[in-house]
Amino acid sequence: MDGISAEELTDFKSSLRAAFGTGKKDGEIDSDTVRRLMGTTDGWERPAWKRLAGELELPGLVLDPAHGGSGFTVAELVHVLEEAGAASLCAPLLSTAGLAVPLLLALGDAAALGEYGPAISNGSTVATVALAEREGRWDPALVHTVAASAGDGFTLTGDKGVVVDGATADLLLVVARADGPQGAVGVYAVHGDAAGLEREPLVSLDQTRRLAALRMNGTPAARIGPADASAQLAAATELSLILLAAEQTGGAQRCLDMAAAYARTRYQFGRAIGSFQAIKQRLAEILVKVESSRSAVYAAARIAVHGPDEGDPPVAAAARVAAITAAEAFSFASAQNIQIHGGTGFTWEHDAHLFFKRARTSAQLLGTEAEHVEALARLLEAESAAG
Repeated sequence: MDGISAEELTDFKSSLRAAFGTGKKDGEIDSDTVRRLMGTTDGWERPAWKRLAGELELPGLVLDPAHGGSGFTVAELVHVLEEAGAASLCAPLLSTAGLAVPLLLALGDAAALGEYGPAISNGSTVATVALAEREGRWDPALVHTVAASAGDGFTLTGDKGVVVDGATADLLLVVARADGPQGAVGVYAVHGDAAGLEREPLVSLDQTRRLAALRMNGTPAARIGPADASAQLAAATELSLILLAAEQTGGAQRCLDMAAAYARTRYQFGRAIGSFQAIKQRLAEILVKVESSRSAVYAAARIAVHGPDEGDPPVAAAARVAAITAAEAFSFASAQNIQIHGGTGFTWEHDAHLFFKRARTSAQLLGTEAEHVEALARLLEAESAAG
């Protein structure tokens, strides 16, 4: 990891675990807090979020100090998302640090970074990206929302179907087409209290992460970055895929910890079930998938920061590999965790279901496995044709 030493990283991750409520025994999370927040309207608490911003500088970790941030890179941020995934964290971390900040950085709009960066960094502004529409697919080609010129700014008209923390975000980075269905795809800043904006919380499988649908009817907006931001959206999506994969890896690791801890203490026929060959094999399979996922994520983060070394794929391909590997690892680990726990793992009272549900929704959030495979195939074909 660049930027800080191995010892500093260890201390940083210990601080993250304490802040996220996972600094206890293996396999345990702060379940009481998670379940309490799941029952609230917003799904997270602003004072707690501002503490994470003030004490650990998480929202602006990769923003430049000139914009209120800490000046680190994705290589550091992946560790934050990994620990957040292990905690099943109820906070707008993915939406702000994982989606909005990478897009702001990719757009490279100095005025926007100066305006929004400090407030994002200190936790007073929660931001998110509104790209997917009613189809729920993270694909700019499917964007139909229209941005029309209006004086010195723009107005937006259209619907967004799946927006992470869309009902509570203070800043929405909305992807829209300029002046019609064939127009260039750009990014437009919309304030959460803007006129003509309707926000509808959605009922989703994962109650630890809030989703919303947006409806815009002549909603005032300001364009950020170039009129055609296709390349910037692609670059930001690569980073967001890596960060989501890091979160999934953390969740998969927590499922492994939970399953292993239970296998050591649950006795049948006079011995711990962890001594049974079938359980050993399941745990070993989870471990292989988790470590493969972690390796893919760390490699993709390194490539994103430094570029590919000889023999490395480009960051676009590395990000898709990380997305595929992490989604598979989390889905498998969360399902096996329930199976190893037996009947108790199926109950609402047990935390295993929290991770199972997040694994299923996370695997759809920025694209399905099939979509990632298709995108990866296109990248490899293009690379082969160019070579």
